[in-house]
Amino acid sequence: MVTMMDFQAARWLVEGEVPGQAGNDHPTSMPTSVYPTADGFVNIAAAGKAIYTRLCEALGAPELATHPDFATAELRSTNRAALSRMLAERTRQHSSEALIALLNQAGVPCGPIYKMDQVFADPQIEHLGMAVPVPQPGGGEARLVGPAIRLSRTPARMKRAMGPAGEHNDEILRSLGYSEADIAGLRAANALFEERE
Repeated sequence: MVTMMDFQAARWLVEGEVPGQAGNDHPTSMPTSVYPTADGFVNIAAAGKAIYTRLCEALGAPELATHPDFATAELRSTNRAALSRMLAERTRQHSSEALIALLNQAGVPCGPIYKMDQVFADPQIEHLGMAVPVPQPGGGEARLVGPAIRLSRTPARMKRAMGPAGEHNDEILRSLGYSEADIAGLRAANALFEERE
């Protein structure tokens, strides 16, 4: 996970700056955050003057693009709370779907923030087959998250769902040299972790 910290780690390692928590906001580049809609939330990434200006125009608030408190990237970051409030007044006038369509047309990067059921109903997730049916030990199937990486020559597959706790106790203990009597003794002494019926 340290490698996922990207420029936040570099802020410390290169500049000696300890980045503070920013919640849903991007730590340095605003407006890049989560904004409310009439029926949920949308992530908007409008860093840079050109994209920020397109965002303001798309939301029917061109005056925010030249507002003295938000005229530069540094000012937008410094005055993030006020800017976010003003943008939220406009974003919550749209449904998430309508806002995304509006901002996509304007060339403003954005995307939905899904509830878990919406994640797996997304056409792209369905196309990628991210929920895969997996046989269960007792019969039937469970749908689980499939492998994230797909290799053409050595494709991953999920053979079965996880069985009950202790399912392989006997097999493992035998491989370690325990006799059937030893295993029975361990079981009688409640020394094995296993699911009980």
